[in-house]
Amino acid sequence: MDYILRSIYQERASQPETLGVILVNKREDQINLTDTFDTILLIIVKEAELPIFTKHYCYEDQKVAMHIITEQLLNKWIYIGKNRRIVDWVFHGKVLFERNEYLTNLKKTLEDFSFYGRKIKAGVQFAKLLRSYTEGKEFFQRGDHLDAYLHVVKSLQYLARLSIIESGLYPEVTVWSQVKKIEPSIYKLYEELVTSRETLEKRLELLFLAIEFSMNSKIQSCSQHIMEVLQSKELWTIQDLHNHHELKYYSVELELFIEFLIEKGYIIIERMKSKNESIDHRLYRANVNVHNHDLIK
Repeated sequence: MDYILRSIYQERASQPETLGVILVNKREDQINLTDTFDTILLIIVKEAELPIFTKHYCYEDQKVAMHIITEQLLNKWIYIGKNRRIVDWVFHGKVLFERNEYLTNLKKTLEDFSFYGRKIKAGVQFAKLLRSYTEGKEFFQRGDHLDAYLHVVKSLQYLARLSIIESGLYPEVTVWSQVKKIEPSIYKLYEELVTSRETLEKRLELLFLAIEFSMNSKIQSCSQHIMEVLQSKELWTIQDLHNHHELKYYSVELELFIEFLIEKGYIIIERMKSKNESIDHRLYRANVNVHNHDLIK
């Protein structure tokens, strides 16, 4: 099997844009980690026409998946937490090839989880939490309790990941086993949602209050990254913010996060005359006088 796999990845490894090759074997206790494939070959490249390219192979009774991904896509997944299996593959996979210690340094970065990386990831996770919470609250107020329940579960997952990030660790696939040790209070909220004998409506009402309280306690730390970006120049259009290379990680949650920070007083709206005298441009600037306690409502 090793010989067969070597013939697949060696050609890729010889190409100058290839940064690293990782081998991941299926683990019987976590077969979904490899999408039930026996083996995963993860090849990271500097650039490519497609951000991800996949091929499937079979050898005797074994099935193999090869994923070629760009460094940019890998970084995006790491920061936004969209594909947490990738982190597990990088941490626990076998390094078959690396250029200039690329994978060694990547693992060290993930293990250290630098303060800068934490700021970005915390901001992105908070924006996702905000989306899930606001949409869930709307369902709840309309009486759609089952839809609200699903959003509360998602919100608790984002809260759990935030607590792990703030502790200086990287959220793994088994996030609840991590958070049970790190912040039992959030794990307790999840237990209350699932096991409480209260009516579903009452459980949801209490959980929304608890989530809102947790969100308010985290605004200052979780908005640090986006506020630092805003402070890098005086005024921003919304398109300027969308175009910023780091704020792209916030994706569709960016505008919701901006409006939330306006509501909390962290961002100030500036009006600028447009060609049409009856309407103004809406611009944004950081409120440099923001205080930790005065503006958290």
